[in-house]
Amino acid sequence: MAYKLIMTWDILPEREQEYFEFVVREFIPGVQRLGFELTDAWATIYGSRPQIMVGATLPSLSRIQHVLASDEWKRLNSQLQDFVLNYSQKVVEAQGGFQF
Repeated sequence: MAYKLIMTWDILPEREQEYFEFVVREFIPGVQRLGFELTDAWATIYGSRPQIMVGATLPSLSRIQHVLASDEWKRLNSQLQDFVLNYSQKVVEAQGGFQF
């Protein structure tokens, strides 16, 4: 059974350009290097939901737990925090289609 890490956040308004550069150059490649397969990337245009939602899968819960405890994940996540507010993450069983 595959598992999905679902992350949500809002981008700091004054850091948008730097945020996009970081995500494209470091965060996405880093997440992929850790073995995640990126499955979803959503942006909220209107409404009161988080501005960004990203989903990434790994084949097992133990593998996700191992990656989330790694120094590389902690470094990437810490850097992301410089550009975002209201960060949230959760791990769920991966199912076909859109998941919150």
